[in-house]
Amino acid sequence: MNKKPVIAAAVLLLAAANWAAWHFTRPAPGSGPLVLYGNVDVRQVSLAFNGSERIASLAVQEGDHVQAGQVLGQLDTKTLELKLQQARAQSEARLQALHRLQAGSRPEEIEQARAQTAAVLAEAQFAQQQLNRLTSLQRQMAGAVSQQDIDNAAARRKATLAQVEGARKAQELVQSGPRKEDIAQAQAQVDAARADIALLEHQLAESTLLSPQAGVVRARLMEAGDMASPQRPVYTLAITDPKWVRAYVSEPDLAWVKPGVAATIAIDSQPGKAIAGRVGYVSSVAEFTPKTVQTEELRTSLVYEVRVLAEDKEDWLRLGMPATVRLARGGAAAPTPRVPSAVTHADAGRSTAQPSAGAASR
Repeated sequence: MNKKPVIAAAVLLLAAANWAAWHFTRPAPGSGPLVLYGNVDVRQVSLAFNGSERIASLAVQEGDHVQAGQVLGQLDTKTLELKLQQARAQSEARLQALHRLQAGSRPEEIEQARAQTAAVLAEAQFAQQQLNRLTSLQRQMAGAVSQQDIDNAAARRKATLAQVEGARKAQELVQSGPRKEDIAQAQAQVDAARADIALLEHQLAESTLLSPQAGVVRARLMEAGDMASPQRPVYTLAITDPKWVRAYVSEPDLAWVKPGVAATIAIDSQPGKAIAGRVGYVSSVAEFTPKTVQTEELRTSLVYEVRVLAEDKEDWLRLGMPATVRLARGGAAAPTPRVPSAVTHADAGRSTAQPSAGAASR
């Protein structure tokens, strides 16, 4: 008896059963998760000293994890410290000058002014008496006193009277104290000196380079002894939070990708493990598919950038690492592409036969 037909029939029946099982148990199109492929991305910042001075020390190396506010480097501050001492001394001198003006004249100065006024007044009185005697003697005995002597006595009297008036004005100035304008000028000089101190203290504080936030040192670009400047970065810092996967989605799948949608992220270095995430950003502008994402024939396809924020508590993700993102499609059905009425059935068949950028990404 020939068994070959029996075996062939059994194989055909088994193949048919497998096909039927696959056909009836496979998920309906569009019901499975949306799979995107992308790369891990993080923000980076270039850190530089805000002053121009020689670097005294650097505290961290490439790959070190740093925290917000951690000291990363220090400049030589000897020059700034000397300038700060000088500015503080000048400020103290100007402050004392202001206090002297605000305090006004001392009692001893007022008494001195009064004594000078009294002395000049006594001289004026003596000059008046001298003029009176000469004038009286001239009336009693004509020719006993020359006219020159009388004129000299009169001139002396006028001079002493003017001195008396000057002494009195000087006494009034001493008693009234300095002018308001002089006090305001001294106060402005004190404020300027304090501003100079604050500026130097700020420059002294900025001579210490601090980490703006937590991250990982990617590059150390300078060494101790180099001359720093605001234009020359010392470190490149990769910010560890947030991290995201930059992927691209085609227009037919765009309806499933919205900000806040939950996602899972998988990487090759951690097989079988998933990192929780959520969609944080969907671009509103279409762009050409990057060459690193799609095949050559699909490079001209338009896609939308998507950023999936990752909750990388174990610190598995690294900059540039390839990652696979899966998003649940939800309960709604994906929109069906509409074919314009002017397109023929043959053209419609050719257009649907071409794989979309999203299908190639899955």
